[in-house]
Amino acid sequence: MTVIAPGKTIGILGDGQLGRMLAIAAAEMGYLTHVFGQDPNAPAMQVASKQTVADYTDKAALRKFATDVDVVTLEFENIPVETLAYLEPIIPVRPGRKVLEYTQDRHIEKSFLNSLGVPTAPFANVESLEDLQKAVARIGTPSVLKTRRFGYDGKGQFKINNATQIDEAWEAIGQQPSILEGFVPFELEISVIVARGLNGDIESYIPVENRHKNHILDITIAPADILNTVSEHATDLSHRIVQNMDLVGLIAVEMFVTADGEVLVNELAPRPHNSGHWTIEACATSQFRQSIRAAAGLPLGSAKRHSNAVMWNLIGDDIDHWDEILSRPDMSLHLYGKAEARAGRKMGHTTKLFALDKKPKV
Repeated sequence: MTVIAPGKTIGILGDGQLGRMLAIAAAEMGYLTHVFGQDPNAPAMQVASKQTVADYTDKAALRKFATDVDVVTLEFENIPVETLAYLEPIIPVRPGRKVLEYTQDRHIEKSFLNSLGVPTAPFANVESLEDLQKAVARIGTPSVLKTRRFGYDGKGQFKINNATQIDEAWEAIGQQPSILEGFVPFELEISVIVARGLNGDIESYIPVENRHKNHILDITIAPADILNTVSEHATDLSHRIVQNMDLVGLIAVEMFVTADGEVLVNELAPRPHNSGHWTIEACATSQFRQSIRAAAGLPLGSAKRHSNAVMWNLIGDDIDHWDEILSRPDMSLHLYGKAEARAGRKMGHTTKLFALDKKPKV
């Protein structure tokens, strides 16, 4: 095993707020960081030891970056697979290219999950308008058309409520390769964040409930108010996934819970996740420190929580209330260093802790 000791340099592909919190966690653990991204003023660039501003496909910049770091990890999952394929012969990359091949394409991702016996919503591959017509006839409505690649926070999606919207849906997603998913009448959305180390050890955080506003995560409640049997089943599914994709790193498994307690996996995100920010204050090892541990080949830390928690995203003008949050001794404030607040833009988050025997209140 290749263990990267403190004092070495962690390379981070991606320059957003997740990269920022990764770099802060790495610094607290004694590591230097080198962020590779495309915006010199991005959140992660502000706190990194070194920065490279270049396109993710710039091989000269990538080679120079690789010679300056001891291991590479990811801040978001839409790094080109070709970038990792170029870096992996030079430097350890954790998680690696194969994980991105599973998670960057929704059809490949859901097919992989079903091959493991992991349930998802019914889905169909869509390459043309004719494919979409056949998929709607088979799956029915309501259903959701999603681009196979990219798209997040509700982007690249169109809900089809009846068959008269088929043409509109195909145009709305830009006639791109897509999947049609049956709409799940879920009771709540949950996620499980799980880490797998270089030695195969696994640590997972308690399932949490995620509430969205305008398709963007608004509130995370830890733990989710679900039966123990449902929590254990969701955790078992997440373990099955990481073991079979040979993940080294951190992944968020987003799931739906139906009224009868069925758990369906919706999406995978192989990096720190917005729904794991509460772990900074509430757990022995935050998701960011856990991600650095996995990337560096260190033993994983305990994912147990010492407190229950609620995390609120600060989106757009919510940031204007930073002083009110700071005046609350029971609230922790994290700002991402973004210069301009825009509608739908994540500017920071705040967390409130509760005793383990107290139900979190929103």
